[in-house]
Amino acid sequence: MSSSFSNMSTLEILNLNFNFIEGQIPKVIGSLINLRVLKLRGNKLKGSIPLSLSNALRLETLDLSYNSLHGNIPEGISNLHNMNGLVIQYNQFTGSIPLSVFNISRIEVIAFTGDSLSGSLPNGLCNGLPILKGLYLFENKLHGQMPTSLSICSQLRILSLSDNEFDGPIHSEIGRLSNLQSLSLGTNHFTGNFSTSLIKFYANSCKIRVPIPDEVGNLSSLLDLDLSGNNLVGSILS
Repeated sequence: MSSSFSNMSTLEILNLNFNFIEGQIPKVIGSLINLRVLKLRGNKLKGSIPLSLSNALRLETLDLSYNSLHGNIPEGISNLHNMNGLVIQYNQFTGSIPLSVFNISRIEVIAFTGDSLSGSLPNGLCNGLPILKGLYLFENKLHGQMPTSLSICSQLRILSLSDNEFDGPIHSEIGRLSNLQSLSLGTNHFTGNFSTSLIKFYANSCKIRVPIPDEVGNLSSLLDLDLSGNNLVGSILS
């Protein structure tokens, strides 16, 4: 990517998805003060996210997925208060997710799938995310318990935590999310009960030991139910 982008001071949308661009994201990207959309998905970019990107204060959508970027997710991303979509999945990011990311009040989609992120999720995760609709964190190395504060994300439609190292109970508070359509929790170490008011529910390869709740039989909208590879007890619903 050429550093000459810095001369395009009026540029609002930069979409270079699915090319063969190599090298690093130039630091001058942060000087594009009018930039609202930056999409670099599906290239061969390396290096880290430049800290200068936090200066692009009008940025609303950032998609860096399917590259070979590495390093930590910079804390400065939380300065982007207009952000509604943060999608950096399938790279090689490490470290923990900056807690400040969960304070971007306009964000609707957070997708960090398929990286090597570690650490736990803050219990106040949804306090600063009133309109979050999609949280995609599967295929990482995250651990700890599912935050009970997820029940505050009243607009949440998709929650994907599969293929991590989470443990503890699947909190019943998740059942309060009336807009939740898809819940993916498979290949973790969850135990205990689970919510059933869903269209899609995946909790395969966990450690659930309780019977299948009778309420499952009353879910007329349920399309997909995967509880394979658990330690369920009792009988199959009649």
